[in-house]
This record gives sequence, C-alpha cells and structure tokens, in this order.
Amino acid sequence: TFDLGTSYKYNIPVVDVITSRFPVSIYFGLIGFFLAYAVCIPLGVFKAIKHGSAFDFTSSALVFMGYSIPGWALGAVLLVLLGGGSFWDVVPLGGFRSENWEQLGLFDKIVDQLHHTILPVLAYAAGSFATLTVLTKNSLMENLGQDYVRTAFAKGLDERRVIFVHALRNSLIPICTGLGHAIGLLMAGSYLIERVFNIDGIGYLGYTAIIERDYAVVMGVLVINTFLILLGNILSDVFYVLVDPRIRFQ
Repeated sequence: TFDLGTSYKYNIPVVDVITSRFPVSIYFGLIGFFLAYAVCIPLGVFKAIKHGSAFDFTSSALVFMGYSIPGWALGAVLLVLLGGGSFWDVVPLGGFRSENWEQLGLFDKIVDQLHHTILPVLAYAAGSFATLTVLTKNSLMENLGQDYVRTAFAKGLDERRVIFVHALRNSLIPICTGLGHAIGLLMAGSYLIERVFNIDGIGYLGYTAIIERDYAVVMGVLVINTFLILLGNILSDVFYVLVDPRIRFQ
C-alpha cells in the first residue's frame, strides 16, 4: 500500500521525506551510470583490439587501481586534494548547490552545478570502471574467436563492421546481466558517498536515519531500494531481448 508510516524525526509521512531527497540521488546516480558505460564500453573494445599492447597493460593497471579504492574513500581523497584545504581550491567541499544558487545567472548556475557534480560522479563511477571494462574486453575477445567472425572476415567485410556490428552486439549480453542491477543501486543512492560529500539524497537520508534510530525511515529506504533492484532485474531481462533477438518471452 506504500503506507510507510511517519518519520520519528521529521514528523511527516516517510514517503514525503524520501520523495524530497530522491531527485538528488537520481541526478548523481544516472550521470555516474552513463559516464561509466560511455567510457568503459569503448575502452574495453579498444583494449580487446589492442590486447597485449602497452596501452592494454597501462589502462588495466589504472582501472584496477581505481577499482581497489572504495568510492567514498576516493571522494574523501579528492576533497582533500581539490577542496581548498592544504592543496588546490578547485571544487566546493560538498553539497548539491551553493547557498546563493537562486541569485546566480543562468551561466553561473550551470558552472556552479558542474562544480558540485564532478567529484561525486567520479566517486560513483570509479568502482564500476574496472568491472565493466574487463567484462567488455573479455566478452569481445571471446566473440572475436568465434566461427561467425572468422567467416565474416573471410567474406571480406570491413574490420570495423565485423567488430562493432557483429561481435560487439553479442558481447553486450553479459554486460546486460548487471545493467539493471546497477541502475537500481545508483538510483537508490550511496550511503557513504553522499555522507562524504554532504549531499542530501536518499543515501544520506538512510545513513542519518540509522544513526538517529528513525526506524520508519530506515525501513522505508529499504523498501524503496529493494523495489528498485527488483525493477532493475526486470530491465535486465528486457535488455537481453533488445540485444539478442534469439531470446524471447514466449
């Protein structure tokens, strides 16, 4: 019934508390999601084509270094380096927007929003870089060794057409497995990343609710997160059909 009760702290319905924070988490989560896929899929394809080269080894070292650092820890380090402490003053120390955002002009609003977006998005996307890149590379390399690819090359088809039209489409099938799940996690926000950057999203709301024992909000956030992950799993099945025409729901 979506009757999640009333928050002990705010004394308003839990649904209203979550709804007011949800757009912030969606903003950062979706940007981080699209950035990760926009970078990792082309990078994985290029690594598969250049397998064994210096670029392959160097990029693997960099993405696994990023994978070894938790997103919230990377965010804390970036804030120390770029947040105006002992090093460079490039970005603000957190928040979604500046306090005087309403008084800014259109261009200044865009710049201010970008300044508050860069580091949280990097923290969101860093953890998935290695997984997506290596998964794309390995899946594409496996398909490039299949008979249908050798047949396409033997018929004289262009290399780009063989890789990007035939092999890459089949290589996206394993990536679809985690696609919906990733959407659910990113849209639900990250507890620690939002805490580090002081972003008032659903993740930070869940964190503060746990600390302050606002059990109604804790359970409400858990229900919403679970619903999003279930929705993401359904989306994964839909993506399977879009990528692989052999799969149907009959």
